[in-house]
Amino acid sequence: MNKFLLALKIISAILTIGTGLLALIKPTSIYDFTGLKAVGGRGITEIRAIFGALFIALGAFALYHRQPMAFNMLGVMYLGIAAVRVVSMFLDKSVVSSNLISLAIEVVVGVILVL
Repeated sequence: MNKFLLALKIISAILTIGTGLLALIKPTSIYDFTGLKAVGGRGITEIRAIFGALFIALGAFALYHRQPMAFNMLGVMYLGIAAVRVVSMFLDKSVVSSNLISLAIEVVVGVILVL
């Protein structure tokens, strides 16, 4: 793997961890962008656990191991999210700018990580 691609993969893993940290520490920060609103403590816990802990754990795993398969795993997560997002955007009639931005990020980061 060349140094430039490795640097992009490391940056992607760090940004994944950063997204997770933001959701973990300030779960209400995702409300405006995602449209998700947690009702009560149970909802906040889900945001912290899924958007927080899962993103932190997967990003940290890839960053720690720095092996192709670890980065590939993280990339498959992003591409899986992107695939479901595309279907959902049409099924749910939610082709809006925030979904398009998320989709673009997921595809670009996913492709970088699986290369």
